[in-house]
Amino acid sequence: QINFVACQLFALLAAFWFRIYLSPSHASSAVRHAFATLFGIYFAVFCFGWYSIHLFVLVMMNYGIMNMASIPNIHRYSFVVAMGYLTLCHISRIYIFHYGILTTDFSGPLMIITQKITTLACQLHDGIGRQAEELTAEQNRLAVKSRPSLLEYLSYLLNFMSIIAGPCSNYKDYIAFIEGRHVHMKLLEVNWKQKGYDRLPDPSPTGAVMYKLCITLVSLILFLTLTKNFPMAYIIDNEFLDRTPFLSRLGYLYVVTQAAKPKYYFAWTLADAVNNAAGYGFSGVDERGTFRWDLLSNLNIWNIETATSFKMYIENWNIQTAAWLKRVCYDRAPWYPTALTFILSALWHGIYPGYYFTFLTGILITLAARAIRNNCRHYFLSSVPLKIAYDVVTWAVTQLAVCYTVAPFVMLAVEPTIKFYKSVYFHMHILSILVLLLLPIRPQTHSVRRAQNQAMLNSIKSK
Repeated sequence: QINFVACQLFALLAAFWFRIYLSPSHASSAVRHAFATLFGIYFAVFCFGWYSIHLFVLVMMNYGIMNMASIPNIHRYSFVVAMGYLTLCHISRIYIFHYGILTTDFSGPLMIITQKITTLACQLHDGIGRQAEELTAEQNRLAVKSRPSLLEYLSYLLNFMSIIAGPCSNYKDYIAFIEGRHVHMKLLEVNWKQKGYDRLPDPSPTGAVMYKLCITLVSLILFLTLTKNFPMAYIIDNEFLDRTPFLSRLGYLYVVTQAAKPKYYFAWTLADAVNNAAGYGFSGVDERGTFRWDLLSNLNIWNIETATSFKMYIENWNIQTAAWLKRVCYDRAPWYPTALTFILSALWHGIYPGYYFTFLTGILITLAARAIRNNCRHYFLSSVPLKIAYDVVTWAVTQLAVCYTVAPFVMLAVEPTIKFYKSVYFHMHILSILVLLLLPIRPQTHSVRRAQNQAMLNSIKSK
């Protein structure tokens, strides 16, 4: 953990230096790629020692696949090799280290690299191996038209800004950033003459970086004061279960889940700040004319804490991973996209049984929440008081459903997970099944989604 924080703080300083002294106006793309790659490799070795060899082996294996595999199969081969290697490393953690977390746990960077490898392979397949009319509007925008060079490939996967904690970004966005087109492309989407500008503005990320560093500081304080004082294991303590009523147990479950969040808020927001400090992450201008630096943001804390649906919560938690799952699985699954996406997410996280309890429960609750929303929500939109009441109830249910779902993710093992679910009478599982029996929903087929995507693409082309 000390190595992680030290590397990220050093990366933050390096990012400022990179933006000022190695900007596209001062250095060529090759120099920027080389600097980002060499520093990323150094950080990996510093943090993980000889374990970092796993990162480099996976990167080079897939570079061979990317150059030798046929385009129609490149995304399949890359996916199988990357996920297979990641899974083998996950297995070593559970069977060799007996549920322990390694002092130098390299699985996090390996997970991010797996995301990037599969993202690039799918986008390369879209750009070379598929016709434009077969793609969604987003797939068309992100499609890669040629295989990257070795330096571009290594820079994308191993750059110092994301090697430690991510996030995963799209290859075309990253190359545009290195080449100095990243901000310019977004600015051209706005008519600046109407706003009184005679030339394009020059957005600075400094304000966004300072704001995000404040969030990381608050998150660190909360982590040091709350997380260790409210351990998740206490909710299955025999004395706690014997003397605490059911509703009080649910309330404490919400508290310990809240206490577990600050470490994620800290790590992801700091990683976002590092990328912004280097000048990467500009997403455009909002309706108020404010420059936005959230292209790579992994969470929206306000939307998480005020989420009124399971879907809204998921969409604002680990945002870049959710986008990766959508691009490589949900949008490409021929059937049962929701179930397959949750299964892939569990496999990507590891093979601890708790992960599978969490994501299989998540499938059930997602489908039930969708059924309730589709069948009931419109009855509460007729008046403001009804809408407020609906939002309050759905907020409370959503927060408790998330707590119920993620508890096994923290506990990891089977025995404490079963003990926890028994202690709360499997109530969310039972309620979700009853909802699905009473309010069934039809899964959206691949052909229907393709028709919708084609209609969207045609609309964009006509505009």
